[in-house]
Amino acid sequence: MTADKVPAPGKQLLIVDDDRLVLALVARALTEAGYGVTTAESAEDAEAWLAGGARPDLVILDVRMPGQGGLALAQRLRELDHIPFMMLSAYSDTHLVEQATEWGALGYAVKPLDVLQLVPAIEAALARANELQDLRAARQQLQAALDGERDISIAVGITMMQYRLKRSDAFELLRKSARTRRRKMADLAGEIIHAGEALNL
Repeated sequence: MTADKVPAPGKQLLIVDDDRLVLALVARALTEAGYGVTTAESAEDAEAWLAGGARPDLVILDVRMPGQGGLALAQRLRELDHIPFMMLSAYSDTHLVEQATEWGALGYAVKPLDVLQLVPAIEAALARANELQDLRAARQQLQAALDGERDISIAVGITMMQYRLKRSDAFELLRKSARTRRRKMADLAGEIIHAGEALNL
């Protein structure tokens, strides 16, 4: 393991594989490498563990398993929880690689595994997961700002009609009211819109 690929401290991994030997070997090696490791022998066991509220930093899952299978679990991780994952497989299957990538896999490793090569792949996946989380957070902040601006504009319109004010005067009235109440303008605007909708019921 090279110095620049030392695992980040405290990172929690969930490894899902129906092959107990592979599961034990990989779990032991990654624990020794400095990760916190939890294992599951099926997609169903992994889902049961996740249902308890646990949220690993990365899930490493086998593509081909009995029952639900790795790709179905991958879809759930992406769509419901935004939990980053990478795929393992004993099969160098181009179609599966493409499908896993389309569903958001941040890495792909083929068995038999070389743990010294797996650690850099895990670190790369974790780094990419952090980037994606930052992008999601930025997108949510932008959407909140846009929603707030929209609500303020609607509330200004309501105030203009209610008090027969020019737009600039209605905006200033809202701004002063928000300051007096020590509220954000967007929050006050949302209340004004909600009150107007309630009256129209």
